[in-house]
This record gives sequence, structure tokens and C-alpha cells, in this order.
Amino acid sequence: MFERRLSSHLDWPLLIAVLALVGIGVAMIFSTTGGASREYWTQIYAIGLGLIALGVCLAVDYRSLVDKAHWIYLALLVSLLAVLVFGAVRGGSRRWLDLGVFNLQPSEFVKAGVALVLAKLLGENRRTVLSNQDLFLASVLTLVPLVLIARQPDLGTAVTLLPVLGAVVFAAGLPVRYLAIASLVALVLAPIGWTFALEDYQKSRIVTFLDPEQDPRGAGYQQIQARITVGSGGVMGKGFMQGTQGQLRFLPVAHNDFIFSVLAEEQGFAGVVVALALYLFVIVRALESARLSKDRIGAYLVLGVLACFTFQVVYNITMSAGLAPVKGLTLPLMSYGGSSMIATLAGFGLILNVRMRRFTN
Repeated sequence: MFERRLSSHLDWPLLIAVLALVGIGVAMIFSTTGGASREYWTQIYAIGLGLIALGVCLAVDYRSLVDKAHWIYLALLVSLLAVLVFGAVRGGSRRWLDLGVFNLQPSEFVKAGVALVLAKLLGENRRTVLSNQDLFLASVLTLVPLVLIARQPDLGTAVTLLPVLGAVVFAAGLPVRYLAIASLVALVLAPIGWTFALEDYQKSRIVTFLDPEQDPRGAGYQQIQARITVGSGGVMGKGFMQGTQGQLRFLPVAHNDFIFSVLAEEQGFAGVVVALALYLFVIVRALESARLSKDRIGAYLVLGVLACFTFQVVYNITMSAGLAPVKGLTLPLMSYGGSSMIATLAGFGLILNVRMRRFTN
């Protein structure tokens, strides 16, 4: 468990930046939902549980967690199968396990689980170049939960596992020619994926991203409203709880998928710069944790967790600005979502863990 002497190596700047983003998110949820709403209190409870999860992931040596990664991974696969059989259905998707007191979304925790199991698989190797066998095993370990999550269906969350795989195998010595081959295969398979893999509503989102005015009251509505919301904030914004797009519900699920748009409307360009600076600091600081890690296992673990986090941040912000197709990907640390908040804070517990133990034997 946590040793008192390790506390002096805790990365306080990273932790404070993470908590600052959480605080901004809570304020925006309070504003968007009209005060101390059910969503606001749910987020507060989730933050409390997330801080406990962060503490647990920080207290236990990350190498002990990696040693048990296969059991954690199997437990998460079982939870994904349970979702497909017993999960609660909302909006046509079966993504949650109803635990009575709250609904749990296991797919959010799979991201860290995949990072753990890949760190275990590849971190113990001493080779400088990734073998074909290890690449195959890493791909299978990633694709199994990816397929299960996509079946819910939740293609957005499923895709977030690919950056985890990509970051870890690249750091483990993936030959550059494989990246070229993968890009070529993806290009060739794109028409097949469009025809057979994507649902009609997913195709509609991509088409309307290219031309939202084609269906301004249907599939293109969210994208148009998101652009209006971001642009209406100006330099200094309309003020806290003074936004019209979020407050008057012109922008759907503003407290969830489009929390960044609400921030841009209420706090303007100045608020956006502050939030972006905090996210950039968190990403750079976490990358430094990977560089300072005492072993490959720790470095790969940090890179896996961070790759997923960074992908979601970049995609959600570009989506909020109308620069990417609308997809149900939350903005980590800021968007409403209990499971997402708990899982994200637990992930940062792992990152802090690796940096804190860089001097231990």
C-alpha cells in the first residue's frame, strides 16, 4: 500500500491541473442544467467515487496491478458480455449495467484495462523491435473488447481503444512499414466498412458533417447549433449561466457531449484558452511521466492511458467546433457522466503512480 515516503514524489502540478478541469466541468454542468440539478449532484457523487478510485490506483504499486492485468481484463470482458445480455437500454443502445443505486458503463473502464494488459504483454520484452507474434496478440486483446463494445452499439467508445493499441505497440518498436501497410489496408477496406459496418444513422452523421445544411432540422442540427454556440461567445463570453444555446436547450445534451461548446459561449475565447492550456499541460506532463518511468511497463501503461485520453479530448473539441462528425464521445474530466469520470480519474491515478514510483526498487 501507499508508503508515506513516496508522497514527496507525487506530481502535484498534474493532479491540480486535473482537478481544475474537473472543477470547470462541474461549473458548466451547474450552469447548463439550471443549478443544483440531478445531473449536477450525480456528477458530484461520481467525482467523489473517482477520487477514491484515483487514491486506490495510486496506493497500489502499478507493477502489482500489471501482474494481475489478465484477471482485470477477463473481469472486464465478463462485464461487457453481461451488458449485452442484461444491460439497460437507453436511446436504442445497451451500454449500462443497472446496479440499483447507479448505472455502470463497463466500456469506460475497459480503456485502462486494455492499457494494463498491453503493458504486461509488451513491457516485459527486451527486444527493440516488436515481433509479429506480440503484435498479433496485442491486436487480439484490443479487438475482442472493441467488438463487444461496438455491438452495444457504441462505436465511439470502441474506437477509443485503437489509440491505446497504437501508442503502446509504436513505443514497443512497431516497424514503420507496418503503419504504411495498415493505412493502405484501411483505405482499401473503407468502402466495405461504409457499406456493411456502419449503421444508417452513422452514415448520416458523416454526410451531414460535410454539409450540415443538407438536413438542418435533423442529422445536421447538432452540428449547426454547436457552431452557433461556440461562435456566439466572442472574446469574453456571455457570462456564467448567461448562455442562451445551452440554457434554452437549443443545443441538445449540452451538459454531456457539447460541454466545451457551452464553455465557449459563456466564457468566450478567454475561457477556451484556459481550458485548452490546462489540457495541454496535463498531456505534456503525463508524457513526461512516461519518459521518467523506471521501466517499460510503466511507460507503456502511461502511454496507453494517455493515448485514449488525448484522442477523446481532441475529437470532442473538434466536434464541438463543427470540425468533426458528431459522435457520442464525452470530453474527459469535464462532461457529465459518472462512469467516464470515475474511469478517467482512476486512469490518472495510474499515471501518477508510475511517476511517483520512479525511484523505487
